[in-house]
Amino acid sequence: MIKILIVEDENAISNLIYLNLTAAGFNCTCASDGLTAANFLESNVYDLVLLDIMLPEIDGYELLEYIKPTNTPVIFITAKASINDRVKGLTMGAEDYIVKPFEVVELLARVNVVLRRYNKSDSTITFDDISIDLNNKTAEKNGKALDLTPKEFELLVMLIRNVNITLFRERIYETIWENEYYGDTRTLDLHIQRLRKKTGLTKKIKSVYKVGYRLESE
Repeated sequence: MIKILIVEDENAISNLIYLNLTAAGFNCTCASDGLTAANFLESNVYDLVLLDIMLPEIDGYELLEYIKPTNTPVIFITAKASINDRVKGLTMGAEDYIVKPFEVVELLARVNVVLRRYNKSDSTITFDDISIDLNNKTAEKNGKALDLTPKEFELLVMLIRNVNITLFRERIYETIWENEYYGDTRTLDLHIQRLRKKTGLTKKIKSVYKVGYRLESE
C-alpha cells in the first residue's frame, strides 16, 4: 500500500486530507510540525510527502532539504500563493505546488500524477469486497471475476479512486469517453445502471441530483 506523510499544522486541513486519501486507499500518517515529521522520516519510508511551508519547529523549506536525499517526492500544500513562492518551492525540488484552499478532487489527481511519475502507483486497488488489478485490467468480487466492459472497468476505477467525492457528469464523460460533453448523459446513466447491477454497489453508487455520481464508503 502506498504510504503518504501529511505534514500540516492546521488540524482541519490535516484531517480533511487524511480522511480523503485514506478513503482512496492510501496509508497515511500525520505530523503537525516539522520536527515530528523529521522523526517520522528518520524511522519510516514514505512514497510521498504532502508538506506545508509555514510549520512550527522546522519549516517546510528546511524539511524539503532533509527529504531530498531520500528521493521521496514532495508536494507543497500552502497558503503562500505568490508566483515567487511557487517558483521557489518548485526550484527547490518539490514535484508540485498546491495553494490553499484547494479542491480535494484536484489534490487526489495531483497525488496520483506524482506517484505515477515515480512509478509508485499501486497495481491493485480495492473497495469493500471488490479488487481491481490495474495492470491486467480485471476486477473481482469476493474472488470471482466481474464481467465488465472496458468503459465499465474505467468507470469503476474512477469511482473507487474518488471515494466519497461527487464526480460531475461532465468530468466523468470527458474522462471515460474522451469526448466533449454536450449535455446528453444517457450513455453514462446506462453504464452506471449496469455497473451497479454487476458489482452489487446499488446502494453505494449514489446519484447526485443534476450533478453526477458519488461512490460512498461506510
